[in-house]
Amino acid sequence: MRKIWIFFAVLGTVLPFYYLVPFFMEPGASVSLFLEQLFANSVSRFFAVDLVISSAAFLLWSFFDSKKNSINGWWMILAANLMVGLSLALPLYFYKRSFSQK
Repeated sequence: MRKIWIFFAVLGTVLPFYYLVPFFMEPGASVSLFLEQLFANSVSRFFAVDLVISSAAFLLWSFFDSKKNSINGWWMILAANLMVGLSLALPLYFYKRSFSQK
């Protein structure tokens, strides 16, 4: 399973950045334009809000789960979630958690 978690962590980093990097390479791209487009319509707002709530719930759960299962380095999960997103943080946490399973 560990190889699968690493595969998804890599995929969860590469694919989102595949779409994000070209946006910021365009002239006039900015964080404010990104946020404007992120909430441009009902569908994009749905996905944005869903992802924010899912990320917050995952971070809360993983924080307490890491304490319960003695998983070190939870800060890496937080950093992964903030710098890339849930698509990296979730499989990375499952990868780290697989080492604490007996």
